[in-house]
Amino acid sequence: DSLAGVAIQPVKPPRRLKPKGDGPEEVSVPLLSDLQTGKITPDYNTGVCRERVMRYAEKIVRIANVQRADHPVRHCVVPMLGDMVEGVDIFPGQQWLIDSTLYRQVFESTPGIIVDFLRYLLANFDTVTVEAVQGNHGRIGRKGMFGPEDNSDRMVYRVIQLMLQDETRLTYNMADPVGERAWYKRAEIGNYKALLIHGDQIRGSMGFPWYGLGKKVHSWGSGGLGADSDFQDVMMGHYHSLARVPLNHRSAWANGSTESTNTFAAETLAAQSRPTQWLLFVDPAAGRVTASYGVELT
Repeated sequence: DSLAGVAIQPVKPPRRLKPKGDGPEEVSVPLLSDLQTGKITPDYNTGVCRERVMRYAEKIVRIANVQRADHPVRHCVVPMLGDMVEGVDIFPGQQWLIDSTLYRQVFESTPGIIVDFLRYLLANFDTVTVEAVQGNHGRIGRKGMFGPEDNSDRMVYRVIQLMLQDETRLTYNMADPVGERAWYKRAEIGNYKALLIHGDQIRGSMGFPWYGLGKKVHSWGSGGLGADSDFQDVMMGHYHSLARVPLNHRSAWANGSTESTNTFAAETLAAQSRPTQWLLFVDPAAGRVTASYGVELT
């Protein structure tokens, strides 16, 4: 109730410019996931996370302006794919690897970072739409300690929605089933449909589970999600590795992370990944991704 009473001045819309090109209009689709605010590595913490997320916002606009030389790009859709927070007790010893409590992660640092990110986009696009699902790091405590609805990512999303409730140019869609995990939702951009998941639903070998991914996506797409089984692509996070995996006529877009120097991943998985996020452009009439950028955040 207190958050609902907070008034934040809406962002002024961008100045309307006549498109330089006459190509078909496209939509900017920046994936945002695996911020894991509160996490500490040798060169990562909440402050570094903020710097990288805002650098990402600047690069989204810069690349959109390049695209605008050929065709209009007036709208932005932001799939938020989970693990926005690090959590505090989802695995043994985690309390030694964080710089802030769950309270700070949920009600201070993470909403503040993402609200500033969205407000930057609102200043440069006519409309911004959020499509959000939760991740496994949002879990409170060990598995089974709390109900499936109790997830810190989900709380962060709700706080952000309340903080930006006066933004008339922002549409906010979050998966929020009663009594269930908000593990997936389908996002629609004109004729383009994408299945959004975090990625912890994919089982398989250590590292990136190629076989498990294909098996799940083909099953979901052949009726495993009922009415939501109609989708062109899958967008996911979780593995902190930027990848596009062709699965016949679909693609799975695996997003990176804002973190760096993960010593656990280096020792256990023999893997390291640079801080990156996917920026896609979608033709809503043709129903397809037309361009993709792996955006470096350092």
